[in-house]
Amino acid sequence: MNMRQQLVQTVETTMSTDKRLILLLGDIGVFGFRNAFKNFPDRVYNIGILEQATVSLAAGLATLDFIPVIHTIAPFLIERSLEQLKIDFCYQKLCGNFISVGASYDYAALGCTHHCPGDVGILKNIPGMEIVLPGTSKEFDTLFRQGYANGHPTYYRLSERSNSSECNVTFGKAEVIRKGTRLVIVAVGPALEQVLEAAKDFDVTILYYTTVSPFDAVTLRENANCSKILLCEPYYTGVLSSDIITALFPNPITVDHVGVPLKLLTNYGQVEEHDEHIGMTSNHIKKRIEHLIG
Repeated sequence: MNMRQQLVQTVETTMSTDKRLILLLGDIGVFGFRNAFKNFPDRVYNIGILEQATVSLAAGLATLDFIPVIHTIAPFLIERSLEQLKIDFCYQKLCGNFISVGASYDYAALGCTHHCPGDVGILKNIPGMEIVLPGTSKEFDTLFRQGYANGHPTYYRLSERSNSSECNVTFGKAEVIRKGTRLVIVAVGPALEQVLEAAKDFDVTILYYTTVSPFDAVTLRENANCSKILLCEPYYTGVLSSDIITALFPNPITVDHVGVPLKLLTNYGQVEEHDEHIGMTSNHIKKRIEHLIG
């Protein structure tokens, strides 16, 4: 089951047990949620290509003690609706769930109008916004159930790709995948797959983050047993650099990055072609590891 299929199952199951949940769609996922339209006709609405208005509508519902879930493609949900997310939800301190698909360039064949590698960095600059990047379908199910009613606005970033290994994740906490002595690798969401392959022959610590805001500084401090950090993020690179530096202050550290470079990916093609072009592959990560540990 991929993440989008899991999204449908998780939301529909939660709607059956929590009557506060209301689903708003932006003309995306309508067929997938066909059973929800039938089973919960007064709590599922396809608002259409009106993302800003949908977020504001969701905020109004939240003031009435409903728990809104909004789902559409990442650039339309985040970049187009930024002001509404900031003012209507974060400023008002309302509970809401914003679930995207498309990730950085999952829709590579549709061109950069459907890319959104800037979403996590944008939302990290809005105080109060929680940000979650599950690496597998099961992880999304776990994280959503733990966080959907916690009283905060929360962004769930789903990807078309998943890690092959499942982790027992907890909302707001990082997981220690393994411990080493030469390097600490911070892997975010679906980036764990390439990290595990790249690091299999090295004596390194691997920390796995599915929640990036709030950032789990405690787990990093407890496991940063060397001064070299490699940050692997599946969006514009360097978003968590400040969190890492702050968490380990005043210790002197070296932070290197693997992620999406700050440029528009204007070529069309396959996701794997973008990976190779920008260096989001296990071979590239392996070279960064070798460089850092000397």
